[in-house]
Amino acid sequence: MALALYRKYRPATFAEVVGQEHVTEPLRAALASGRINHAYLFSGPRGCGKTSSARIMARSLNCEQGPTPDPCGECASCINLAPEGPGTVDVVELDAASHGGVDDARELRDRAFYSPAESRYRVFIIDEAHMVTTQGFNALLKIVEEPPEHLIFIFATTEPDKVLTTIRSRTHHYPFRLIPPSAMRQLLERTVEAEGVKVEPAVYPLVIRAGGGSARDTQSVLDQLLSGAGPEGVTYERAAAILGVTDSALLDDLVDGLSADDPKAVFGTIERLVDAGHDPRRFASDLLDRLRDLVLLRAVPDAAARGLVAAPEDQLERMAAQAERIGPATLTRYAEIVHNGLLDMRGATAPRLVLELLCARMLLPSAEDSEAAVLQRLERLERRMTAGNAAAETSAQQVEEPAPRYQRPSARQAEPARSAEPARAPQPSRPPEPAARVEPPPERRPAERPQPPAQPAQPAHAAPAAEAQSKPGAPGELDATALRGVWSELLQAIRKKSRSTEAMMTNATVQSVQGGDVTLTHPAEPLARRLSEPRNADVIASALTEVLGGEWRVRCLPAGSGGPSMTAQASSRPAPKPPSRPAQAEPEVPLPPEPPEEDEDLYAEEPKSLGTPQPEKPDPGAAAMKLLSDQLGARPLE
Repeated sequence: MALALYRKYRPATFAEVVGQEHVTEPLRAALASGRINHAYLFSGPRGCGKTSSARIMARSLNCEQGPTPDPCGECASCINLAPEGPGTVDVVELDAASHGGVDDARELRDRAFYSPAESRYRVFIIDEAHMVTTQGFNALLKIVEEPPEHLIFIFATTEPDKVLTTIRSRTHHYPFRLIPPSAMRQLLERTVEAEGVKVEPAVYPLVIRAGGGSARDTQSVLDQLLSGAGPEGVTYERAAAILGVTDSALLDDLVDGLSADDPKAVFGTIERLVDAGHDPRRFASDLLDRLRDLVLLRAVPDAAARGLVAAPEDQLERMAAQAERIGPATLTRYAEIVHNGLLDMRGATAPRLVLELLCARMLLPSAEDSEAAVLQRLERLERRMTAGNAAAETSAQQVEEPAPRYQRPSARQAEPARSAEPARAPQPSRPPEPAARVEPPPERRPAERPQPPAQPAQPAHAAPAAEAQSKPGAPGELDATALRGVWSELLQAIRKKSRSTEAMMTNATVQSVQGGDVTLTHPAEPLARRLSEPRNADVIASALTEVLGGEWRVRCLPAGSGGPSMTAQASSRPAPKPPSRPAQAEPEVPLPPEPPEEDEDLYAEEPKSLGTPQPEKPDPGAAAMKLLSDQLGARPLE
């Protein structure tokens, strides 16, 4: 029968003890200088080298060349006290878990007074010293306080606080620690090399995590994997199956779903997890470990190089990208939720249900009012603004080279005007007709030529359409995606005009853009109504004009509403007043003919007031225009 790895590769000298240099170096110095104390207390987690160091201490004390920090390994004492040696009568190892009573302590005290048979010192190693009863410690107290010169006590325990205070005060206390992953990996690699078995590099992090920092437990796990290794050695898939570790692909899918706020991906991963037969409790524990690694990678970019995070190279790249997408506050909140959920899973009869509820809480930060939830919502907004800025930069790069349809048309270039009127077919092969030519903006039109807004085919609309084409963000050319791309600039423009409106726009999103009509949605119905009020809608429309140009009409609907009947509609400018007479009489009014193209300079000099008569410039249709003005009511444009 082969020895277990933790016994076969047990350290024989202090130089072979892994990860406990803060203990071994002072002990070596004390042995080299000959300052030997009569009692020592070695404490620390299980499997970290306490008992092995006590045996090495006894070997170093009784070496023929000693006391020495480096036993020769050739004398009878060194051979007998080697890890596989038979031992000597002068070194007694007692397990206090089964021999911690007062009678055992009295027997030990009586044997301690005898001189060593063949060695320099009699060494008593008391393992699990915290199991000695109070009466047993009291029986040993006198001899531990004033022992013979040939007697040395070494107490080893995992709970030093339970050792009697009077005993502990008379010892030199050396606290052992868990072995760090970097040192543990070196130990495993040496063991694997000595065994001559091939092990994939991705297996080492699994073994180290399963060992929990204990050299004995870690080597026991490796021993199990090596025993079941096939001709190809120990593969990652086999190691994950034997150890019950969650597949890293499932963890990646869940974390990616959380970072994208995708409930379908998150709960689909849990479904695949259960179908594969994994334990939800173990998955939650592995998820907490993954979140811990992501927090460290986010806070310390070189955490892998420092040994704070142990994972394969390709896995580290994926984890670094995940940590970059998820903010530190969000990661912290996720870790807190999973940690508390693990406590709830201990006695849960439906651990899958608990896991799904944990994921639901992680996906809904707005359901909580805690500081972590508020910070997570802020990080979501920052990600959206960053994505909006990136989209805006992309849009800006796409329009750096001016296209012909974005050029401001002159008075004799009617092609863009015709493109703004879908009812008329474009005629690029002949000069444009007078009805399609570009006129000045509405504020420069003469008083005797107002046009009702219900007639989109009239020439009065050709000028705004041509003006809109001079800007890439004008109404009629922008869609919802492009508007989302300039969302951050729009919020900045709104903030300059009204901070309250900007605050209400926090969770608003763009639903659609049709011409100059912008429809927003908001998850809170009261805020949707507030944003649809004229004062807020005017602020948003004005900000749109500042960022994109043109004229806009804005309305906001509650998220999930069916149509505009649930909210009011506002525009950046008041709509024209309806005519005073019935609408059916409007077609009977004769319209003036279009002026010839050579009269273009005439309109450039006309006054802005629509109600000012121009007697010095007679018009053939003056009578008709006067009648139309009387019916509609002439008023100056704003």
